[in-house]
Amino acid sequence: MGFFDGYNVATSGMSAQRERINIVSSNIANSQTTHSKDGGSYKKQNVVFEEVLLETNNKLNKNNKAYNDDNSLSLKGVGVREILEAKDEPILKYEPTHPDANKDGYVAYPNINPVIEMVDLIEAMRSYEANVSAFKTQKDLDTKTLDIIKS
Repeated sequence: MGFFDGYNVATSGMSAQRERINIVSSNIANSQTTHSKDGGSYKKQNVVFEEVLLETNNKLNKNNKAYNDDNSLSLKGVGVREILEAKDEPILKYEPTHPDANKDGYVAYPNINPVIEMVDLIEAMRSYEANVSAFKTQKDLDTKTLDIIKS
């Protein structure tokens, strides 16, 4: 394990949660958007995470095939695999005077529940804060290690 591995794991988590915060904020901001550039109402977006290999301890054997020298687990982090649009049907409300009303007078609003989005936002913020705490703990450990080596 390298000196900066703990920092790499924590920063990958912070980056992923920052992206999630941005997407959830966009969902909240557009929860009443009835007209998008593609036509129709705004589509809710969801973030899909994946585990990411940050560093390998692999070496090449005589056949140039990678193998792990010490059989230990590889260091992993987290990343955003993709951002998916929800497949939920829009909510139709009868508003015949609205400029985006269809021929029957119904307006299609995004199927976004602001309460659920706020809970998701709070969860993403807490996860971000946990990664900041892990980063600070790693920094404190490294500082104390250097103090021990110095003395």
